[in-house]
Amino acid sequence: MNAVEVDQVSKRYLLGEDQPGRSLREAITSSLGDLVGNRRRRTRDEIWSLRDVTLTVGEGEAVGVIGRNGAGKSTLLKILSRITEPTSGVSRTRGRVTSLLEVGTGFHPELTGRENVYLNGVILGMTRRDIDRRFDEMVTFAGVERFIDTPVKRYSSGMYLRLAFSVAAHLEPDIMVVDEVLAVGDAEFQARCLGRMETAEREGRTVVFVSHNLDAISRLCSRAIWIEQGKIAAEGATNEVVESYLSGQVDRAVAGASITDPHGSVVLHEVRIIDPSGSPFSFIDRAERFSVETRFSILHPVPGLGVGIYINTRKGVEVVNEGWFDTERQRPSDPGQYVARLDFPPVLNSGEYIVGVWMGTMYETFIDVPTALAFRLAGDTDDRPKRAVVLGLPWTVTRIDSRSDGNVVSPDSEEP
Repeated sequence: MNAVEVDQVSKRYLLGEDQPGRSLREAITSSLGDLVGNRRRRTRDEIWSLRDVTLTVGEGEAVGVIGRNGAGKSTLLKILSRITEPTSGVSRTRGRVTSLLEVGTGFHPELTGRENVYLNGVILGMTRRDIDRRFDEMVTFAGVERFIDTPVKRYSSGMYLRLAFSVAAHLEPDIMVVDEVLAVGDAEFQARCLGRMETAEREGRTVVFVSHNLDAISRLCSRAIWIEQGKIAAEGATNEVVESYLSGQVDRAVAGASITDPHGSVVLHEVRIIDPSGSPFSFIDRAERFSVETRFSILHPVPGLGVGIYINTRKGVEVVNEGWFDTERQRPSDPGQYVARLDFPPVLNSGEYIVGVWMGTMYETFIDVPTALAFRLAGDTDDRPKRAVVLGLPWTVTRIDSRSDGNVVSPDSEEP
């Protein structure tokens, strides 16, 4: 039986002057224009976030949804969660649905963490008995035991989000609808989030998971759906869909295209892969060193800004993920234009790779381009094409002489 059924669902948003919600000044100006006959022609631009999407998800199945920013992934989840209604088509879910879309909704800053757990739990449909039973587990999961009786207005952003996610994640729904929860908190907490979803799947719950983390999608979901410009571009086994998605995105990626984050904090101007002489390349011998260079601008001060570089295989397996947070204590935050370069030793195996670039803070993503550009490393795979890295690590081999009751005999020692 299917837990989720989406039949020919479309979602349209209208833009332009005819929309409700205009300011009083705009309304008065428009009315005066009508009176004097000088009214500008109104525009009614429309955007189709989804167009004729049809899919099913079986009970107990984990399905990943992938696609570029603005492709319509979050709109689909909001329709499944009944946050918004489709313009046309039908969406059905069977069972209790929990949505992990915008964690923290319903938290009151003046209340303590304990009070907010009970308040948010009730908002999400839990009974007081349910909350009592799982309270310690939720607080431990969030890692805020020492601060549970402190007003959440004194929490850091990470503590606030961890506690909010923990409350939502400890419901016992039939269907979990999850949107980019791996952006919450640090790496350790992200691993716990993914582990929680794996547990839900093992318990027979249905999971619909949207994420740019293709490795997490591959790990959790046996089936994936690629949404492109509001339509389903591919659907099937996760490894096949991820490979098709990455190939399609890289084929049209433009290394020199500038991207500004929605808040206007930073601009990513260019991403290049360069050889030891500083020349750009897309094909190089795997024995050569290379660097990934990013050129970006900070438009206004951003405390704690970070830049990350990650490299995936064509199958979506993440083999490198390096960021300023790992090694650099002094990071630029003042307005200006910068160039950041990350140097790589010759440790990757031969094959095709895709470079992603991330910019943001510990608690907020500004820019995330998972398919900035691609490159190929040439060379012999030594009949081991599946391995991602070639480290050439040293071995130490010793012989244990059974005749000496387990004593280790050095390779240079002489037998008696």
